[in-house]
Amino acid sequence: MANDVLDDVEEGLDARRVTAVLDAVEAGDSPRLNALLQPLHAADVADLLEQISADDRNALLGMWSGEIDGDILSEISDAIREEVIDALPPEVVAEAVRDLDTDDVVDILEDLEEPAQAVILSALTSADRLAVEQALSFPEYSAGRLMQREVVVAPAHWTVGEMIDHLRVADWLPEQFYHVILVDPRMKPVDYVTLGRLLSSRRDVALRDIVEESFRTIEATEPEADVAYMFNQYHLISCPVVDAHDRLVGVITIDDAMNVQDEEHQEDMLRMAGVDDEATLADTVWEATKGRALWLFVNLLTAILASMVIDMFAQTISQMVALAVLMPIVASMGGNAGTQSMTVAVRALATRDLTAQNAGRVIRREIAVGAINGAVFGVIMAGVASFWFGVPVLALVIGLAMLFTLMAAALGGIVIPMALERMKIDPALASGPFVTTVTDVVGFFAFLGLASWMLL
Repeated sequence: MANDVLDDVEEGLDARRVTAVLDAVEAGDSPRLNALLQPLHAADVADLLEQISADDRNALLGMWSGEIDGDILSEISDAIREEVIDALPPEVVAEAVRDLDTDDVVDILEDLEEPAQAVILSALTSADRLAVEQALSFPEYSAGRLMQREVVVAPAHWTVGEMIDHLRVADWLPEQFYHVILVDPRMKPVDYVTLGRLLSSRRDVALRDIVEESFRTIEATEPEADVAYMFNQYHLISCPVVDAHDRLVGVITIDDAMNVQDEEHQEDMLRMAGVDDEATLADTVWEATKGRALWLFVNLLTAILASMVIDMFAQTISQMVALAVLMPIVASMGGNAGTQSMTVAVRALATRDLTAQNAGRVIRREIAVGAINGAVFGVIMAGVASFWFGVPVLALVIGLAMLFTLMAAALGGIVIPMALERMKIDPALASGPFVTTVTDVVGFFAFLGLASWMLL
């Protein structure tokens, strides 16, 4: 049966392979389990471990623990990594991390408790353990935590031939590297050479004659978000990391920088939805509830504020029931328009496209967009209200209210994130409730206020 399953299931992780794996775990069939998992990439095995329940995961690890390697551990989500390591025999963990680069070891250690950290550190060689401990001494979410200590360097006066001869006899080279970093006698990086230029140049060419113009350095204490921005902005492949004295201490490669950027995007999406930025499907019911309750409470308070505005016009609504029918339309359109502007603003702030220098132009553009959309949809809604209720003045009221609401939503959606950014508050986390409050309050006040003035 195992062979039948393997014949039908494509390489990679899909629903049928997951089902087959769970069947093998339930049956205690280790050969079948090994045949199903062996072809998978480390990332696919990590995804599988994240998708199944804790009980199935522990059973699988008990049957397949000897095959777990460092690549799988580095790919596993932070939410379950400690659980996986605790379920593995210490010797398996030790063997798995020995061949990892220091940046991957640091990434694994960062989210583990002290006992689990000690198990991994004890498995490393003295040199690797020292390198990892030094990396952990840098601030959390800094370049020093992100870098790998395995660096290929050369004196700036070497030739291509000398460098190639050096690489051929070296037995300590990292598994992947993109540049040879040129350093001065004080180990300060001064330039770098790509492997492509190195291999395509004559042996007598000086390394300093084939250096890349993209060369720059990153301080070890620099926030990792700034590192990701620099890689994206300047199209870097790798970048030397220096200490406070500008001495070379490591290198960051593009895969780690892009992982940071991906994590930043995921965090922004979760925060804008009012969800804890570390939320995953592996969270328990209590963890998921706790992570969402705070912003639900904030939204409750803002909803009460909007309801207070409605209560101010309770007598107006009681005299014309049509107002109660049309109010949700105004609020819904304003909320969507505000979310659109807010999303653009939060993204632009994250990519540093929205700055103090262009803020005025962007605000004017958003107001103009809000005004045009407000006018267009105001006319449409005025026609609908006129046909629906047969009251021309009511049609004018909702048309004007739509115009004012969409303008306010566009303005709030851009100004509120900018204000929060200036106050050192994450705009992705806090913008949503405030923008919603502004659009609801302005929308209800404009619609009901105009109705009180023009209809009653």
